[in-house]
Amino acid sequence: MSTFEDFNLPKQLNNAVNELGFDKPTPIQEKAYSVILSGKDMVGIAQTGTGKTLAYLIPILRDLKFADQINPRILILVPTRELVLQMVENIESLTKYMNIRALGVYGGTNINTQKKAVAQGTDILVATPGRLYDLAVTGVLQLKGIKKLVIDEVDVMLDLGFRPQITNIFDLLKERRQNIMFSATMTEEVDVLIDDFFTIPAKISIAVSGTPLENIEQKSYQVKNFYTKINLLSHLLTDRDEFSKVLVFISTKKNADKLFEDLEEDYGHEACIIHSNKSQNYRIRSINQFDKGTNRILIATDVMARGLDLEKITHVINFDTPGYPENYMHRIGRTGRAEQKGKTILFFTEKEAESKSAIERLMSLEIPVLEFPEDVQRSSELLPEERPVIGDVKNSHRNVKVEDRGPAFHEKKLENTKTNQGGSYLRKAKKYKKPQKRGDKRQNLKSKKR
Repeated sequence: MSTFEDFNLPKQLNNAVNELGFDKPTPIQEKAYSVILSGKDMVGIAQTGTGKTLAYLIPILRDLKFADQINPRILILVPTRELVLQMVENIESLTKYMNIRALGVYGGTNINTQKKAVAQGTDILVATPGRLYDLAVTGVLQLKGIKKLVIDEVDVMLDLGFRPQITNIFDLLKERRQNIMFSATMTEEVDVLIDDFFTIPAKISIAVSGTPLENIEQKSYQVKNFYTKINLLSHLLTDRDEFSKVLVFISTKKNADKLFEDLEEDYGHEACIIHSNKSQNYRIRSINQFDKGTNRILIATDVMARGLDLEKITHVINFDTPGYPENYMHRIGRTGRAEQKGKTILFFTEKEAESKSAIERLMSLEIPVLEFPEDVQRSSELLPEERPVIGDVKNSHRNVKVEDRGPAFHEKKLENTKTNQGGSYLRKAKKYKKPQKRGDKRQNLKSKKR
């Protein structure tokens, strides 16, 4: 492995890195360094704790020279106020011996105070999407000078509903710039954002660290549909000794709520749930109760469970099969920690079988498929997205060729031979001449006097 000395950093930046106690770069830092220096667009897939903040800050600061202009040259978008403050603190530590200005702006505070701070000038602007767009709309903040755009924790931003603001921000930037994006999980929304705004980006993916696959026993069930999955999960959870601390992953907030409502009927206070539509206090309470053992079942979406560091989870159950194999690796990494044995179970439908194969290719390991329990009811109820697509009944004969039936079988009645003459007003109006204009009337009056 290389060291930071191999990065050939300027003396001021190198001294700051050494004082922070960093000796060797992490895998994401090592892989991202040359890509970012090249100026190419980049997408990094790495979880929290892999050193991704320094992965983009160090190469950006390496080439950032002193300038006294007002408008920022580097824009870093993060989802929360806490991350803005943390990012500004990191930049200030790294630029301790450099003449670089950093400013953080976020919602929930007086915008006028932030307008004054922006007007004084900055080199690096760290912002939440909503407040950044508000400042840009007022005209006090100009974004045409941005050379590099970093979007960190992009999956969290999209999950919190920031896509419209991010799209609007892209419209305010110059086309010629470098786009850098970091995410811990891949979703369809993230893919769409990349396709819309990135130019042939280099993709760097770092496997989830800290959990050897040998510590995790993996199994799977092929299941008919969503409601059959609920029946199977409910059946497994009846063994309270075996399934004493269970983390259930599910991809969407809507389906997470459906699952929670169904489990509540059988398990009541034993289950809890977290996703971004729940309040902060609700989420904190759910996590604490699960961690202490008050609740033994926690239902979570990928994004909200990412920052959790929970101990002694006996089982991770993948209620659905993630479309991106990296997300599966991230999920199962929640168990089997600290040299303990962990167990995971994957539910997959016929449609999800290909996603399961992609996961197995990534791990170079086949996940055993167990026999479906005979005493578990197979539901015939389907979610709207599970129902077969039926063609448009009204238009089913739209392209059928109409036969030439020839002339009518009888002559038309007299009343049906009339043509449309318009309403009664139009018919009466045709009897009169065109009304005279005002000038014509005056001319007629003069001729009469003569």
